[in-house]
Amino acid sequence: MNRFQTINWIDTKIDLNVLMQAATDNSRHPVNQGFEAEVAKFHTEGEAFVLKVWNQSSKPDVRFQYHLLDRLKQHGIKVPAPLGWGLDVEENQVLLTSDNGSPVSDLTKDNIVEMARILSSIHRLTKEEIGVLQVPAYHFMDYFFSDIHKHSDLAQLLETLTQVAQPKQSALIHGDYHFQNIVQQDGQFTVIDWTNAQWGDARYDFAWAYLLLYLYVSEELAEAFRSAYLTEKAMSELESFEALACLRWELLHRHDGVPILTNTKKRKAKFLKQNSFLKDILLFL
Repeated sequence: MNRFQTINWIDTKIDLNVLMQAATDNSRHPVNQGFEAEVAKFHTEGEAFVLKVWNQSSKPDVRFQYHLLDRLKQHGIKVPAPLGWGLDVEENQVLLTSDNGSPVSDLTKDNIVEMARILSSIHRLTKEEIGVLQVPAYHFMDYFFSDIHKHSDLAQLLETLTQVAQPKQSALIHGDYHFQNIVQQDGQFTVIDWTNAQWGDARYDFAWAYLLLYLYVSEELAEAFRSAYLTEKAMSELESFEALACLRWELLHRHDGVPILTNTKKRKAKFLKQNSFLKDILLFL
């Protein structure tokens, strides 16, 4: 019996009977397991699927993700097709979607510009367009800085920055938009991993994506992303949100939650010096 046959499917978009017969263990190709879930791709004749199983400590609302993907596709947002969700034999939530390729490896300026355009299109969605779907709205500090109380130096800075930034809950945000959560197939980009989707502040969503490009790709491409995004969606008061994004990165770093590459610390130091909220703070260096 293959894994598909052991799942209690609660809602599906397609007839899974054929898929359950065709998706044998030999057709299963594990993807790198993250902190939240186990991911595998299944290939059948002419089709490919992604099965994500939340078998770690994280227990998000997968039913919400399933319906959110459906709603986003209706509005032309480039996301995987939701095909089914349910529970496995251990009561872990599972989500089945289309397979839309592999993470973008060729980070050219044109590709970065397209990523910025996609993010701006997400942020332009209105609550009326989302409709009756119950999108969560979390407390900003509690959600993105849940362990900050363990670091009094960071907690004090967070309090100051949030008073300046005044984060809102006026836009649909992805919550972890970066180049590893964008896959590519036949020249088409698709945004994956909507675990952190919520009503939030588009400025923070942008700032997090911008920071990760700056730290892990290049300053030049990060600035191209910024320019393309602001061309699509004008914004002000971004600097405080960029400082908040950097503060979150530092918090994750202290918990070994972010990679450190050859130039990461050097780029971070430059980022700090360019931000008026952070340039005189030495705690990150």
